[in-house]
Amino acid sequence: MRTVTGLVGFARALRHSGMACGPTRVQAFLDAVEHVGLDDRDAVYWAGRLTLCSDPDDVPRYDAAFDCWFGGAALLTEPPGHALPRPTRIAALAGTDAAGGGEDADEPLAAAASDAEVLRRRDLSELGDAEREHLRRMLAVLRPEPPSRPALRHRRSRRGALSSRDTLRAMLRSGGEPVRLARRRRSRRPRRVVLLVDVSGSMSPYADALLRFAHVVVRRSPGSTEVFTLGTRMTRVSRQLRQRDPEVALGAASRAVPDFSGGTRLGETLRVFLDRWGQRGVARGSVVVLFSDGWERGDAAELGDQMRRLRRLARAVIWANPHAGHDGYQPVQSGIVAAMPHVDRMVAGHSLRSLEDVWSWVRRLAQPGADPVGSRS
Repeated sequence: MRTVTGLVGFARALRHSGMACGPTRVQAFLDAVEHVGLDDRDAVYWAGRLTLCSDPDDVPRYDAAFDCWFGGAALLTEPPGHALPRPTRIAALAGTDAAGGGEDADEPLAAAASDAEVLRRRDLSELGDAEREHLRRMLAVLRPEPPSRPALRHRRSRRGALSSRDTLRAMLRSGGEPVRLARRRRSRRPRRVVLLVDVSGSMSPYADALLRFAHVVVRRSPGSTEVFTLGTRMTRVSRQLRQRDPEVALGAASRAVPDFSGGTRLGETLRVFLDRWGQRGVARGSVVVLFSDGWERGDAAELGDQMRRLRRLARAVIWANPHAGHDGYQPVQSGIVAAMPHVDRMVAGHSLRSLEDVWSWVRRLAQPGADPVGSRS
């Protein structure tokens, strides 16, 4: 029973990543695994690939999800000449003893899910090379739902306010009889999200994961997401992160940013952002997320002034601080102290789980009914 639960959970994870894994495909996958058994990891891989993948674009998602769920080294499914990095072995699919029976095969599935959850909660600065590679694969299968807002235009709907114009037109077509009442509701448009990523020296252990998370968000909603890096300079990397392949996108972004692992002048760089992009429309009505530890080498009063400007323009301002996820943390840095009065929400940003929480706050504060001021902590 636990084995079936683990396999169905794997199919559910694929469906959440965007693959069309309906009940028919899931049942075919279970029948195929029952036929080949759980002792051979390669056989389970191909059983799932042949039954759950319906499009060539599903193969990279399937490979990443399979490796995250079951652990172990990824199979050689890439074209020749493109070596696939070997991730950490979170859990094996089955033991080496093929005669162990079905009960032994249940434990690795539970261990794979458990260890993946542990990795989601680990501090990004404490991960080894193999764990970072595994985390990159977990980030690659994220599908953050972009926030939206009501639009001025309306669309037809089965529920909503009565549309007198459409109702009258329907009556004219039916000889004056009100056969059906037409209703309408407001359309929805994506809410702009601006990600400001601190790439200074103190944030270097987190920079790679944060930019990969930004790449996932940009790829999900390229028209309504903007990404900038902060350091000694302000650099817009939205165009670079719109490329499909994460490695190509991160490489292009790193070449565009001249101040990786340098100093931090948050006040000056925010002023440049607001003067050049923010007041011209990028920040107006947007949800702005600032990923930074708050170490300010410049004037903290300047940072406070620019955060006040930003708060007047934006729908909401969220500060994701990696140190806020540690026990006993106190916001005593000069930059944090100056910025706190103008921040709607201070959240942790040190792990994959905390990044998912950041995005849940983005979606929550983007809604018209949300009270950004009342959400401050």
